[in-house]
Amino acid sequence: MKERAKNHFLGLDGHKRLSCALAIAEAFHEKHPLDPKHKELLKNCGGGKAPDGICGGIYAAKIIMDQYTPNKSDEALSKFASQTGSIKCSEIRSLKKLSCLNCVELSAEIVLSVIDK
Repeated sequence: MKERAKNHFLGLDGHKRLSCALAIAEAFHEKHPLDPKHKELLKNCGGGKAPDGICGGIYAAKIIMDQYTPNKSDEALSKFASQTGSIKCSEIRSLKKLSCLNCVELSAEIVLSVIDK
């Protein structure tokens, strides 16, 4: 799933280039499809535009986890923040610990670790 998320984010291997949020949603679509209203919501969540400025990748991961494994998303957000320094896109960028691509990959890894246990 991490590789699929990366390919969607970068537009590689025949995949359409998508925002960080949609890259996560598409990577998990086959096994964990989102309710259509959630997928529509994610269309405008890349580049720090998710609610409260949250990274779009982890925001999409949170929505997937809330739908399939309720009560696990807080743990995932903490795991993400421990590696990036924040869950907010602008803060992550200013800290320069991880790139947007790395945040997409990390978000995919976190979803896998929570949902596919």
